Amino acid sequence: MIRVLVTGATGFIGRALCAEREFEARPCDLRRAGWESELKGVEVVLHLAGVAHTQASDAVYEEVNVRATERLALAALDAGVRRLVYVSSIKVNGEATPPDRPFRASDAPAPQDEYGRSKWRAEQVLRELKSLEVVVVRPPLVYGPGVRANFRRLLQLVDSGLPLPFGSIGNRRSFVFVGNLTALLRRCAEHPAAARRTFLAADDEDLSTPELARRMGKALGRVPRLVPFPVFLLPSRLSGSLVVDAGDTRDLLQWRPPYTVDEGLARTAAWYRAQ
Repeated sequence: MIRVLVTGATGFIGRALCAEREFEARPCDLRRAGWESELKGVEVVLHLAGVAHTQASDAVYEEVNVRATERLALAALDAGVRRLVYVSSIKVNGEATPPDRPFRASDAPAPQDEYGRSKWRAEQVLRELKSLEVVVVRPPLVYGPGVRANFRRLLQLVDSGLPLPFGSIGNRRSFVFVGNLTALLRRCAEHPAAARRTFLAADDEDLSTPELARRMGKALGRVPRLVPFPVFLLPSRLSGSLVVDAGDTRDLLQWRPPYTVDEGLARTAAWYRAQ
């Protein structure tokens, strides 16, 4: 069993990863003095810590997402760590795609906000460290037990029974269930072919916003009321498309998402109901 250090272990993804106990996971808080000592005897670092889902200043994004990542990587090299798996973001690729032209790992980066740009800068810093096996994973929106922000708000709206203005939307969006993402991170920590590669992550099917609401409703025991509404009046995160092609990830790492979308939504709904 490989020894793994996990930053961001108290966050949404980190908690799910450490709870699985598929390997010897050691949590690490980069805000604590003397964190470098936690790297002793570690073979792989899974770096999840960072600033997200907030209106942080450019300086905070630079310090937390870029410079702290650089300090971690240099300390990992000094400690003899073999591999660092960095959880980046699909926002490095951009904010939207046509429904029929998904993002691919080989695409030229085109981040549109400071969060995405900070993730891209961190990737570049890591790539410069040739002696460290860097693996980059760019997930789209991650959902599952413990999810916050827009996905949880959509759960609440579907559960409320209120009419939802999604009836005219014909988009496609990729998501990744947290259990599927943690399974991929475990594979990236161990698989020889993962070294120095960038991987995109996604569930086994993409959904339109209306279909996502229907699947959520099924998991919650509700029938959502979807009504027609002018699409141009809706925010792009609801009406636009963002599709991820994770085919290379599946082929190169012999990885398949262990959970279907419906299984992921069922687990998310069960958690939501228990709150």
